[in-house]
Amino acid sequence: MNMSTLTKVGRTRAFLTVFLKEVKENLRDRRTLTSAFLTGPLLGPIILVMMLNITLNRQFDKAEKPLPVPVIGGQYAPNLIASLKAGGIVPTDAISNPELAVRKQDADVVVRISPDYATAWRKGEPVQVELIYDSSQRDANAAVERVTQLVETYARQQGAMRLVARGLSPGTAWPVVAARRDQATAQARAALVFSILPYFFVLTVFMGGMYLAIDLTAGERERQSLEPLFANPVPRWRILAGKLAAICTFSAASLLISLLAFAVVGRFIPTEKLGMELDLGARFGAQVLVLMVPLIVLLAALQSMVAAFAKSYREAQTYLSLLMFVPVLPSILLSTMPIKSQDWMYAVPLLGQHLGIMQLLRGDGVTGEQVGLCLVGSLVAAVLGVLVTARLYQSERLAISG
Repeated sequence: MNMSTLTKVGRTRAFLTVFLKEVKENLRDRRTLTSAFLTGPLLGPIILVMMLNITLNRQFDKAEKPLPVPVIGGQYAPNLIASLKAGGIVPTDAISNPELAVRKQDADVVVRISPDYATAWRKGEPVQVELIYDSSQRDANAAVERVTQLVETYARQQGAMRLVARGLSPGTAWPVVAARRDQATAQARAALVFSILPYFFVLTVFMGGMYLAIDLTAGERERQSLEPLFANPVPRWRILAGKLAAICTFSAASLLISLLAFAVVGRFIPTEKLGMELDLGARFGAQVLVLMVPLIVLLAALQSMVAAFAKSYREAQTYLSLLMFVPVLPSILLSTMPIKSQDWMYAVPLLGQHLGIMQLLRGDGVTGEQVGLCLVGSLVAAVLGVLVTARLYQSERLAISG
């Protein structure tokens, strides 16, 4: 690598020279391009849409299509069986060991009717219908819920008829009725399902600049090209600024591709069938980009800082792979400890971006004060990260390999 160019252009153009050099060199690196423009920004949206479509379509099929259900003792309750059939349940032959069948996923749910059903029914006594299922089998939940609702509907109808036969109003059995008034909007309901999106965006930024950060610090150190670079009469902070700008450029490009990908694939998610509304269009993308700008700088500084401690490319890759778990912390925190967001939380890097993006997903938007706190808090952290990294760049040990 010829470093004499830096001397010729002088200090004022050192930043631009380093920036352009690093961008050009890494545009020819397949590993960097794959991470920044394919794996990070495109893999997440594709996987998310595929998983959601597969899961939702399976749930819709079980909620709408005829559902085969093994029934034990169906002959004791012919009216109940007729009601289940009217609701789309197809009774199948009884099985000898229903508990084992549901554990082995041979059946989602099994209905078992007691032999004394008819006797208790004639006496007007409560009767029991068992629904045998395994709650750990997530795929069976839709089938269990469907059968449960049909049995409960039949029970309410028969209870009302018994009261009418005795000259009583059906409302006598329900003196108090809980009337639910759900205030969640269609977008707010969608935010619950797509709460993982903030993590996807942060991870995209991280992946977009990771290999570039490794190569520009640990990689050059391993190739012994940092020493001649530092030997030029140029302040090292200018060299660092050029490298950070290159990392930020790749990270920002990765985020833009991801936002565009989600805007496209979001149209293929059947949210309307769930009574939800998902808006990942240009307005959403622009607002997310504003919230993420200081975080792009912060992550670039952290990646460069961690890579500066490594003596080889592989060692830096190991360190940054561990650092990759940091962005998931806010998502884990908010999923395990639901808390009411407060304005000061927006000033916390990563947490502020997560809260802001969730507000956008819910359709509530973010206030100017919240945006300001998010930008200022993350920007302060980014400046501190850059200063610490600049301090590391002043060390002579950084340029020495081994």
